[in-house]
Amino acid sequence: MGGNQYSLSDFTDKKVLVIMFICNHCPYVQAIENRIIQLQRDYANQSVQLVGICSNDPTDYPDDSPENLKKRWQAKDYRFPYLIDECQDIARAYGAVCTPDIFVYDAHRKLAYHGQLDNNWKEPAKVTRHDLREAIDSLLNDQKPFENQTPSMGCSIKWRRG
Repeated sequence: MGGNQYSLSDFTDKKVLVIMFICNHCPYVQAIENRIIQLQRDYANQSVQLVGICSNDPTDYPDDSPENLKKRWQAKDYRFPYLIDECQDIARAYGAVCTPDIFVYDAHRKLAYHGQLDNNWKEPAKVTRHDLREAIDSLLNDQKPFENQTPSMGCSIKWRRG
């Protein structure tokens, strides 16, 4: 937010890059939002960069308008870039299909993890497996994340009509 433009080369100093397709209106994202924010704080002093991207067409979802995205980003103090994919080209390039959709890249920017945050999006107290955190920790320790990756569940990306 704030009008900056980013490219992958802006994050080359980080060993792990986490790209998250998120938005304001989706109940799945709302349910895990505080866990994502905590994840950012937990890894703030390590070589990990989180980036949020909203690719939704705000026409029918005004909560996902640039103004409302910026308001929530500021109010919740995300502390990571939250970008707007206005043309939806980024979502298409990544193959993102829902919110949240999480992609984790290693130091060579090879996809290492594509899956869920944890094993209970709805009830944080019932989480028994922290998939994203485990993937990040593996990469920080120069190991490959586990191969059995559970896809994210969420709202479909709201594609532009036509």
